[in-house]
Amino acid sequence: MTNWSVNFNLTRIRIRILNPSSLMHTSLDHEKLEVYQASLEFITERSLFLERLPASASVRNQLDRASTSVPLNIAEGNGKFTSPDRCRFYDNARGSALESGACLDVMVAKRFVSVAEVQAGKAVLVKIVSMLFGLIRANSDVRVFEEPASYRAEKPQNEEGKSRNRKKNKSRSKNRNMR
Repeated sequence: MTNWSVNFNLTRIRIRILNPSSLMHTSLDHEKLEVYQASLEFITERSLFLERLPASASVRNQLDRASTSVPLNIAEGNGKFTSPDRCRFYDNARGSALESGACLDVMVAKRFVSVAEVQAGKAVLVKIVSMLFGLIRANSDVRVFEEPASYRAEKPQNEEGKSRNRKKNKSRSKNRNMR
């Protein structure tokens, strides 16, 4: 049996879903990820938002599917054994989060909601996309980093070597100018 609780706040209604596994002191690994929790927060806050939209609005269904896809892909990716598999699902989750942001933009463009109403949702999505990007980079086999450089001091050129190089450079530039 699932436990539900509703917390009422003067500024807005917040629904908090209690996970049955948290009551039993066991949880799955993906439930511990901040990005997973943030994706559930986005869904919870957007559910009241979606109810206000007309059922005929195609963006309503699209936002529901895209936002639902985020935590599902995070959970599935976290359960994979290889880095490429994890990254693929995290990348899918990131794409769904970006799609959710586009859905919010479409709702503003179609004047279903105001810009102010979507700002909180966009802020959560920015946080989600950033965390997913970090997970992708952390799990990627191809990490970008700089190899430690070995520096060595070279002997300074003597004056004779410098003057020869200057003469060569002058003759090269004359040849270029003649062409």
